[in-house]
Amino acid sequence: MKTFTIAEIGINHNGDVEIAKKLILQAKNSGFDAVKFQKRTVENVYSKKELDSQRVSPWGKTFREQKLGLEFEKKEFDSIDKYCKELKIDWSCSAWDLDSLKFLQIYELKFHKIASPMLTNYPLVEAIAKSKIKTFISTGMSTLDEIDKCINIFKKESSNYELMHCVSHYPFENKDANLNIINTLRKRYNCNVGYSGHEKPGQLISWTAVALGATSIERHITFDRSMYGSDQAASLEEEGCKKLIKGIRAIEICLGSEEKKILEIEQGSVQKLKYKAID
Repeated sequence: MKTFTIAEIGINHNGDVEIAKKLILQAKNSGFDAVKFQKRTVENVYSKKELDSQRVSPWGKTFREQKLGLEFEKKEFDSIDKYCKELKIDWSCSAWDLDSLKFLQIYELKFHKIASPMLTNYPLVEAIAKSKIKTFISTGMSTLDEIDKCINIFKKESSNYELMHCVSHYPFENKDANLNIINTLRKRYNCNVGYSGHEKPGQLISWTAVALGATSIERHITFDRSMYGSDQAASLEEEGCKKLIKGIRAIEICLGSEEKKILEIEQGSVQKLKYKAID
């Protein structure tokens, strides 16, 4: 099975659609299947107290100014939609609230993504499930009971979903990857399970996830990890992106088939080496 690969641009574009396009091209040239962004209605997602708090950023001195500075609106998403069609790469966007989900419905998105913080936003989960579009569900900072409730909503709507193991820390160390959770989720929910990574830049954890049977891989990307932004440090630059995808495709070849049989290339060894009982 081909692993579906998502380049998470998120808010690493820093509010600049030209940076977003540069990252889309980087993802395409690296071999990713899709790119993904994030969409928030700032006043719906954060409290007034949070938005009024001090936060020095390139956009001002408050948290509100920072969050508004990072948001794309219709003009930018129209440009992204057109550019992705030109490059023939899928795109999607994680909606963080119902208004954002409604906004995104004007585009023909191939999939939805529920971000880990939104897994327990059950009204949003229900609205996404009702859309009947395949949905990737990140499970960072969630309990099994919370995941149960989310999955039951998708089952009720007979909607297609895929879980993604995720550790919600940016970036985290190899020892915290806990990749065996991929098997735990697969057994419990009898569904495909992918991996959404926030580890320090590198490929080992993602490659191991594929070897364990992850059906999708999502990684944050950037063209310069020194750029402003909370996700930049956990992102892959261009060479890292290319190395990631090349390794994933190589692992898929190595995994081969689950059918145990004598391979054609073994036939010579069978004739030369295999013990033959004497009648």
